[in-house]
Amino acid sequence: MPVKSPTTETTAWSENMDTLLANQAGLDAFRTFLKSEFSEENVDFWLACEDFKKTESAEKIASKARMIYSEFIVADAPKEINIDFSTRDVISRNITEPTVRCFDEAQKLVYSLMAKDSFPRFLKSEIYRKLVNSQQVGTHKKWLPFL
Repeated sequence: MPVKSPTTETTAWSENMDTLLANQAGLDAFRTFLKSEFSEENVDFWLACEDFKKTESAEKIASKARMIYSEFIVADAPKEINIDFSTRDVISRNITEPTVRCFDEAQKLVYSLMAKDSFPRFLKSEIYRKLVNSQQVGTHKKWLPFL
């Protein structure tokens, strides 16, 4: 299996958001960009849902669901995500007996928002351009001083 150079890897992130999110450096860069736009709650929620879906114990499902609900879903949550009333209402009604799929609709909405809005802006951002440029000249060891 060929090893990708950092430049090829960074350029590959522009192909689709899944490629970006699957790469830790890409995820870090995207999170930095979202922080600069005050919308990092979207990727934080998406990641929390990805982790949540791997939960097997019913007890842990319940406690993780409550944590996600209180951090991202409930009105005035610390990292409240922007979802429609209907989706929020369904989650609120089902949170007493959560399943690993209880946040799926909200996660799809947030993913779609990131893919259609944040991701294209990220690819045009100075953060991404600096990263690509620094890797082209071989200075990719620590690409952003504020990470």
